[in-house]
Amino acid sequence: MPKKGQKLRAGSLKGGKSQHFKGKRGSGSRFKDCKSKARARGARNPAGMCAAMGRAKYGKKGFSKMGAKGRRRH
Repeated sequence: MPKKGQKLRAGSLKGGKSQHFKGKRGSGSRFKDCKSKARARGARNPAGMCAAMGRAKYGKKGFSKMGAKGRRRH
């Protein structure tokens, strides 16, 4: 997580250099990969952190569209 007062940069973990996640966009595998990497780095709420990064990168509309697509697949 970024330090207090800092913004989270889109497409990065902890505001560091860009991390690439495996899988197709909207499949849910990238989100799972992000959560596991964030958990390994000690994030208190890995799902929330990945959701915030996704919204920052793809926007509210685009991110919710991908989430809906992922939910339909199951």
